Amino acid sequence: MIYLDNAATSWPKPESVYQAMDEFLRKSAGNPGRGGHSMALAAEKVIEETRLLVARLINSPEVNRIIFTLNCTDALNLGLKGLLKAGDHVVTSRIGHNSLVRPLRKLEGQGIRITRLPPNPETGFLSARDIEEAIEEDTKLVVVTHASNVSGIIQPIEEYGAVVRKHGRVFMVDAAQTAGTYPLDVEASNVDLLAFSGHKGLFGPPGTGVLYLSDRVELDSLREGGTGSNSELEEQPIALPYRYESGTPNTVGIAGLRAGLKYIFEQGLERIRVHKQSLLLQLLEGLSRFPEVILYTPKDTSMQVPIVPFNLKGWEPAEVGAILDQAFDIKTRPGLHCAAAAHRTYGTYPHGSVRISLSFLNTSEDIESVLQAVGKITSSKNRAQ
Repeated sequence: MIYLDNAATSWPKPESVYQAMDEFLRKSAGNPGRGGHSMALAAEKVIEETRLLVARLINSPEVNRIIFTLNCTDALNLGLKGLLKAGDHVVTSRIGHNSLVRPLRKLEGQGIRITRLPPNPETGFLSARDIEEAIEEDTKLVVVTHASNVSGIIQPIEEYGAVVRKHGRVFMVDAAQTAGTYPLDVEASNVDLLAFSGHKGLFGPPGTGVLYLSDRVELDSLREGGTGSNSELEEQPIALPYRYESGTPNTVGIAGLRAGLKYIFEQGLERIRVHKQSLLLQLLEGLSRFPEVILYTPKDTSMQVPIVPFNLKGWEPAEVGAILDQAFDIKTRPGLHCAAAAHRTYGTYPHGSVRISLSFLNTSEDIESVLQAVGKITSSKNRAQ
């Protein structure tokens, strides 16, 4: 089997992730912060070590500003709904995932105005000038997707952050597709809210996510409850990170995320990026040799995470995905990828595209197998005609 749906969830995980989760459940699965016994303390240590690793990954100036969430969707919802009030104005792009599009749509129905900016049709980049021109007196937030899960194009968030900070607004970034693949620096990019999942490029398990919030931002909590701290209070504690981490956390998932982060630091982010870039170029060069293949990728592949959307002339994306799966045991993702707005922007709506998304653990041999499979599919269509 060849797994190429890593933009949804990375697989396989490094062996250390499986081992860490198994060992945690067997030896350290107490309730963190909810007792003084050794297992509770061990669980708390795992969480705080993971928080420290995340802070290091994104250059957070304060460890306690790393909030663990259920996933990137949960992090985005906390940031958006904890910040915005009726009458606020938001500037965003038209390439977001439904995890961003749907909360904003709901908030729009609650009296929040949304300006949605299109990217440049030739480059795929959102213009920093367009963002600046869209900022109004009541603009509270500018929120962008760092890299589209449809096209893989990496947006220049450093440019956006400089503009947003100049105007004194809040800058939020959805980094679901870049965390663990592309360098993230919340200080250099002037990011106030950064949301990402643990189960994609960070090699963690499902059910893990992160929201970073800067000292320029205060959010209302969306959930209240036990935090293991200030138990005498009937009000939610205001201290970070406990204000936003109510209830028993996904400790075994965070243990797996810790192992995934350690693996990334051991391998080196640059080595991971270079390997993925090499596979991306091999795939793009191979697919471009087939006249039947329609690629929806930027000219500058240096600003692209390893996501390749394509279609075959005369085939529906779902057909191609099913054949790759059933005939060749190659796992891809056909369709709209929970991002219909992005597909409308890129001209692939309503059927979408076939998406191949690569992992550091994929190989050159995997890519050759994909190219051979695509060649056989196109040949079968030509013979049938």
